[in-house]
Amino acid sequence: MNLHFTPEEQAFRHEVKQFIAASLPADIQHKVHNGLILERDDYVRWQQALHARGWGGSSWAKEFGGTGWSAVQKYIFEEECAAAGAPRIVPFGVKMVAPVIMAFGSPAQQQRFLPGILSGEEWWCQGYSEPGSGSDLASVKTSAQREGDHYLVNGQKTWTTQAQYADWIFCLVRTDNEVKPQRGISFLLIDMKSPGITVRPIITMDGAHEVNEVWFDNVKVPAENLVGEENAGWTYAKFLLGHERTNIAGIGIAKRELARLKRIASQETKNGKPLIEDPHFSLRIAQIQIDLNALEITNLRVLSAEEQRRTPGPEASILKIKGTEIQQAITELMTQAVGTYALPLRREAMAAGYDGEHAGPAYASSLAANYLNMRKLSIYGGSNEIQKNIIAQMILGL
Repeated sequence: MNLHFTPEEQAFRHEVKQFIAASLPADIQHKVHNGLILERDDYVRWQQALHARGWGGSSWAKEFGGTGWSAVQKYIFEEECAAAGAPRIVPFGVKMVAPVIMAFGSPAQQQRFLPGILSGEEWWCQGYSEPGSGSDLASVKTSAQREGDHYLVNGQKTWTTQAQYADWIFCLVRTDNEVKPQRGISFLLIDMKSPGITVRPIITMDGAHEVNEVWFDNVKVPAENLVGEENAGWTYAKFLLGHERTNIAGIGIAKRELARLKRIASQETKNGKPLIEDPHFSLRIAQIQIDLNALEITNLRVLSAEEQRRTPGPEASILKIKGTEIQQAITELMTQAVGTYALPLRREAMAAGYDGEHAGPAYASSLAANYLNMRKLSIYGGSNEIQKNIIAQMILGL
C-alpha cells in the first residue's frame, strides 16, 4: 500500500479541515480537548452536522446514503476529526449494526433503520454480553421463542453501554438449544420502548453512569425484526465484531491524547525542569510514539483490505490489543505526570462550566476518571486475552 498521500487526498484533507472549523461547536470541542463529560446531545449534534454535510456515514456505500469514500479518505477524515476535538462517532448504530443491516438485512429493514442511524435521530445500543457470557458469546442464554408472527424474548444483557439513551438494541438471542451453541443463535432488532424491558444503571469506578443491565421479561418482538436467517446470528455477530475491533484501534484519538500528554509534561516540572525533559519520562513517551506509528501502518493495511471488500480478519485483533494498550499507557503517564493532583476523583469538576476550585491545575481534574475509565478498553469488544488466542490460532497456527 502506498503510504504517501496524493495531491487529491491532500486536497480532501484540506476540505475536511475547513468543514470541521466551520461546523464543530466550540463547546463540544472544549469538552473533548479537556477530557470533560460529553452528554447525549453533544454526540447527536455532531452526527447531525455530519449528516447535513452528507458525511454521516463515512464508511457507508453511496447506495445507502454514505460517502462512498476510499479507505484512505476515511482514515484522513477520522484523523482530522480526532485532532480537532470532535467527539467519537457513537459506534453502535453507524459502525456496528448498520454494516450488518446493509450486508444481511432485508430491503425493508434497510429502508426502515438506516436513515435514522445516519441522521442521528435513533440511538442504538449493543445486546451482546450477559452474566457468564462476555468473551464466550456463544454461550448466550437470553432466549427468543418464535410464536406465530413474533418472538417472545426473556433474559438479561449486561455492560450495555448507553442503554439509558437507546431507542433500539441489537441482540444475540438463543433460538435453538438442541444444536451446537454457535448454530442456535439469532440476531434480533428490538425496540427499547417495548413492554417488558427494564434498564438498570451500573455505576463504574470512575463514578460514571455509562453501562447498564437490560432485562427482558416476555418482550414481544415482531418476526420481521430478525436479521438474516434464524440460527445464523453467529455469522453476523462475528462480522460485526470485526468492525468493532477495527474501530477500537482509535489511532486519531491516541494521537490527540498523546499530544495532550506532551503538553501536560511540558507544564509539569521535575527537579526544576519541564518533566518532558526528564530522560526516563521522555523515553516512555517515545516508546508510545513508536508503538503508535507501527499501529497506524497496520491500521492502514486493514483499511486497504476492507476497501477490497475483504472482511477484517485476525488483523483486527492486533488493532484491538495494541490500540487499547496504547490508549491505556497514555492515560497512565498523564496521571503520573501530575502526581498527587490526579488522586481526587471529583466528577463535578469534569462538567463544562464548573467554576469551583481544583485540587491542582485544572487539567488534572479529569485525569483520574479517564485513567480508571480506560481500564475497560482491554476488556470490551472481546478481551485482549481472547484476541491473543485468536492470533495464536489463526495467524501463528498454534
